[in-house]
Amino acid sequence: MNASSPSQRPNAWRGALAWVLGGCAMFVVQRTVDDLAMLVLLLVLTSAVAALWWPVWATLAAVVLGVAAFHAAFLPWHGSAPDQPVALVVGLLFVNGAIAGLLAHQCRRAQAAQGHAQREERLRSWSDTLRDATDAHALAHALHEALAAASGGPVAVLVLAGLHTLDEAQPDVLEVGDLDAGQRAGLMLCVRLGEALGPGSARDQGQPDVYLPLRGRGMTRGAAVLRGLGERPGGGTLRAHAQALCDQTGLALQRWFSAVDEQQARELAREQGVRNALLAAISHDYRTPLAAIMSAASSLDQQAERLSLAQRRQLAAGIVEEVQRLSRLTDNTLQLARLDSPGVELRRDWESAEEIVGTALRRVRRRDDGRRVHARMEAGLPLLWCDAMLMSQLLDNLVDNALKYSPAAAPVEIVVRRVAGQMLLAVQDRGPGIAPAWRERVFEVFQRGAPTPSTPSTPDEGRRPGAGVGLAVCRAIARAHGGELTLRLRGQGGCSFECRLPLRDAPAVPQEGEAVEER
Repeated sequence: MNASSPSQRPNAWRGALAWVLGGCAMFVVQRTVDDLAMLVLLLVLTSAVAALWWPVWATLAAVVLGVAAFHAAFLPWHGSAPDQPVALVVGLLFVNGAIAGLLAHQCRRAQAAQGHAQREERLRSWSDTLRDATDAHALAHALHEALAAASGGPVAVLVLAGLHTLDEAQPDVLEVGDLDAGQRAGLMLCVRLGEALGPGSARDQGQPDVYLPLRGRGMTRGAAVLRGLGERPGGGTLRAHAQALCDQTGLALQRWFSAVDEQQARELAREQGVRNALLAAISHDYRTPLAAIMSAASSLDQQAERLSLAQRRQLAAGIVEEVQRLSRLTDNTLQLARLDSPGVELRRDWESAEEIVGTALRRVRRRDDGRRVHARMEAGLPLLWCDAMLMSQLLDNLVDNALKYSPAAAPVEIVVRRVAGQMLLAVQDRGPGIAPAWRERVFEVFQRGAPTPSTPSTPDEGRRPGAGVGLAVCRAIARAHGGELTLRLRGQGGCSFECRLPLRDAPAVPQEGEAVEER
């Protein structure tokens, strides 16, 4: 065994052979030298240098051949005593053999130290890899690459891909590397037992493959197989290093799956909390208009003969107003649930902003306070690629919010214009404004903003109807169209809720007689 890597061994052998041949050439040159000690020193030096690269058996073979050649070539020329060559040959063999053994031992120690350093560095870099991995798939592929680099042989990894798949009849697994039926069964057995299989373990020591579990705390998230590791020299040290890699991966997988499980539990709790809050808000806000409807309807039913025409009309108008309020609350709740669901598809078409605003104006002016709502629109506005029903609902909610939170005589304006490649739809009022701490929270569900501290509160402040759903629905509608809804405080008091929508190139209007291409 030597200290060079397998890729460097041919060059090492050639270098050592060149050194030995060089030493032989020096022997030939020094053949006539009378100083025998110099020749012996040259022989020892040549053998020692060769032992740095050659294994012990090759070095010893070279020592025996070198001493025999030295005896045949030099000792007869120096007239040595009959017993002197024997002592000199034995001494040379002993000294050269001892040097070769010591150097071989030091080479093995150096190679072991180099291997330990490489494994330690690999473990340090592996910790960084585990920290940067984002999911179970990335962890499995990273472990496969690390084990393949460490072992230098074929490797396969199996990871349980689900949270609780081990107890299932056909667990959901992730495989990296080529596996046959027997190896797959061995990996699953390793996972279920949570123990290593193969050479160096307590089970199945006769097979060549080594199966290592990916162990976490109290559970096993997968296993890896290193093919033929039991038949390789030094497999025990490599097996311990591979098990350390697998254990770190098992802990990382356990942390990742625990985080996924925690996130799912948190989302479930949040959904349950939203559902409970929604039910509580709806039950509370439905109770008031239903009570008003019931009271007006009872009065019409039981006292119609004693009521004047004006009183009956007033009661009927109150019923209509409360029914419209119930309808708006129901529409907002349904749209919020629809827009929050994944993969929602809008019924988009090319719509005119003038028609959307006109529809909102016609609807709001049916109310007694709707006459103070006006619109200012830029000329030549392009078409909008949008869902007209949702955009009408957005304007209805913003206008209703402005009328509700502004003085009875204050005007409300709908402003539509182009701004930097976007369509701006703004609803502006002269109400009390919103406190800085509430300028983002008002867009959350069931949140109703407080007025600015400098604005005096009205007597009915805090009793205004509403569940805090309208603005959340408006922002969801804007974002579903690729836009955004923001709040801007006006200089002379009041708020401006501004919806910015992206503009797209509208299709060309077909001329008379041209076919219209279907979308």
